[in-house]
Amino acid sequence: MQQQQQRQRRIRRNRRRAAVIGALAVIVVIVAVVASSGGPSTSSTTTTTVAGTHHRTGAVVVAKGPVSLEAGVLSWQLPVAVSRPAVIPNGAGFTVLGGLAPSQASVASVYSVDAATGAATPGGTLSAAVHDAAGTSLGTSTFVLGGGSPDTVATIQSIPTPSAPTATAGPGVTTAGTVAGKLPTPRSDLSVVTIGSGRSTTAYVVGGYDGTTYQPAVLATTDGTRFTTVAQLTVPVRYAAVVAQGGLLYAFGGQIASPGVVAAATDAIQVIDPATHSSKVVAHLPQALYGASAFVIDGTIYVAGGQVPNGPTLTTIDAFVPATGKVLNAGLLPQAEAFGGYTTLGTGKRAVGYIVGGEVADQAGPDQAGIASGTLQSVMSLRPSPYGGPAGVPGAGAPYAGTLLIADRGNDRLLALDTSRNVTWQYPSAAMPAPPGGFYFPDDAFFIHGGTGIISNQEDNHTIVEIGYPSGKILWQYGHPLVSGSAPGYLNQPDDAYLLKSGVITVADASNNRILFISAAGQPISQIGNGVAAHDPPVSIDYPNGDTPLDDGNVLVSEINGSWIDEYTQAGKLVWTLHMTSVNYPSDPQQLGSDLYLMTDYDPPAEGKVLEFTRSGAMPWVYDVTAGDGMLKKPSLAERLPNGLIMVNDDYRNRVVVIDPTTDAIVWQYGITDVSGTTPGMVSIPDGFDNLLADGTTPTHPQTG
Repeated sequence: MQQQQQRQRRIRRNRRRAAVIGALAVIVVIVAVVASSGGPSTSSTTTTTVAGTHHRTGAVVVAKGPVSLEAGVLSWQLPVAVSRPAVIPNGAGFTVLGGLAPSQASVASVYSVDAATGAATPGGTLSAAVHDAAGTSLGTSTFVLGGGSPDTVATIQSIPTPSAPTATAGPGVTTAGTVAGKLPTPRSDLSVVTIGSGRSTTAYVVGGYDGTTYQPAVLATTDGTRFTTVAQLTVPVRYAAVVAQGGLLYAFGGQIASPGVVAAATDAIQVIDPATHSSKVVAHLPQALYGASAFVIDGTIYVAGGQVPNGPTLTTIDAFVPATGKVLNAGLLPQAEAFGGYTTLGTGKRAVGYIVGGEVADQAGPDQAGIASGTLQSVMSLRPSPYGGPAGVPGAGAPYAGTLLIADRGNDRLLALDTSRNVTWQYPSAAMPAPPGGFYFPDDAFFIHGGTGIISNQEDNHTIVEIGYPSGKILWQYGHPLVSGSAPGYLNQPDDAYLLKSGVITVADASNNRILFISAAGQPISQIGNGVAAHDPPVSIDYPNGDTPLDDGNVLVSEINGSWIDEYTQAGKLVWTLHMTSVNYPSDPQQLGSDLYLMTDYDPPAEGKVLEFTRSGAMPWVYDVTAGDGMLKKPSLAERLPNGLIMVNDDYRNRVVVIDPTTDAIVWQYGITDVSGTTPGMVSIPDGFDNLLADGTTPTHPQTG
């Protein structure tokens, strides 16, 4: 108790010192501004920095607001699916203790995970299987406090702190945990955060449930076994998301007592001051929730995911600003999640948050994404976004600007989305009927005419159609619906129809083994390939499915049979050809640089791949995840966005995803993984996409019309 009182006095003393220093800093800034302006002025101008962008304003203070986050499903996964584990940082990774298996049984496993590689190292076992507990490391021991087993317990379990995971870690240890003591009362669904470091570390227990009552007492311990009460929660909660910053504890949301059997939650943001033994509600979340995760990343507090009582599991990320009490939208998770373990590795700008496992009860609306329901095996990382802009603006954290167009092939429709994953336009509709012969099997779709139109090839309908955007008016049509052929006016499985700046339309007429060029008047004017299914350049090509226009007017061709990539002039002259022996089914190559290209392997023996390649056949980057949420299944198109991220339509997992090639993480998703549907947030076999900016440009294919 004496040690705790001394620590509280130090916190108060440090706060007073910080306040004095802060006041002196303000005085220095004011003096500097006045001196530089030659005296008081009503028109002085300075620069306000917001998320790395400079804006000229009339203010006299330099301020920086919180940035949005990039949240990514990592390419590796946990050894097993788990929810409600205790997770603590451990050097280059984190340690996972206990949790709830998909069978709803508590587990006793302990293992450490290398956050860079996903390698898991066994770290022993708990003395008793437990879930909904909290973990903390103090000294050389790691403690697991309370939890459900399945009833709420007061047990404090102890295990020697596992070694930090490394790439060269051995088989691990099998140390069994021991019972180190008991909490003052049974407590599950609690959170533990620490303040201080080394021998001056204090762990604080916030929230929880004893099986009957929601526990308001906030407990403190320096040794993991002896506890003092330092405050009482204003709103007693369980399953709150809790972090510590600046000597204060912040609790976000949580389940609250309900008079009936239906669960209830709070939107309260509570701040607990251990030094003054106080607690108060300082702000409110956008909605009541529980089971969320919380992080301090680059000095900002973020809250991610969570569960709405009797409602959906969330993908929202919010930033909280204690100085103003504001809660700002800061992005979207690519996977709905609640009740995961969470921790943060690193500090300041290098801080990365991790959500470990978790569960999904239900999903709905544009907020949904990822695995539909169940226990998760995935791990998500959260870090400051270099492209997503400031928190608090519409579409914060989005990997693209403007409008995203999706060719939703399995649903025979086109969708337009804003940066918040809301559907803003759909074709066909009651107000915009389909063209004669129907709108069937839209394989690709691209904006044309400065964003006032869309060109779409309907592969198994054997047609190309131009549609006014957003009017839905039919502007141009070629082919005969549901009738294939090779004579003028006919197509056979058209793929990748583009409008060139000359007004000519180019299309990979796949089953006719040719690249066809069609005039605006609807007349074939030239072609590459003589119709024979054989790779014999420049005479014939074999089952082409890509004809990407290049800056110099040439076209980049992919031949499915034999896995060939070619560059041709529009006159049919071969520029170069490459045999991609490691690719089973090349699809839609795109040029990234003078000798750098991007494409997908649509149908390898197992999972799909995305790869960069050069004309020599080198592959500087390959995305080839073989299992889990990161695995692709028949991806047909990949394009690099202006910010360097890779957007992919993952056809047969019913989603469009964005991959960060620096981390190989899926950082954005539209669609429910492996589930097709027509409601907002869902697609079926999406087979194409395009991006339209506000100025009418299309950044992924600027060379088209």
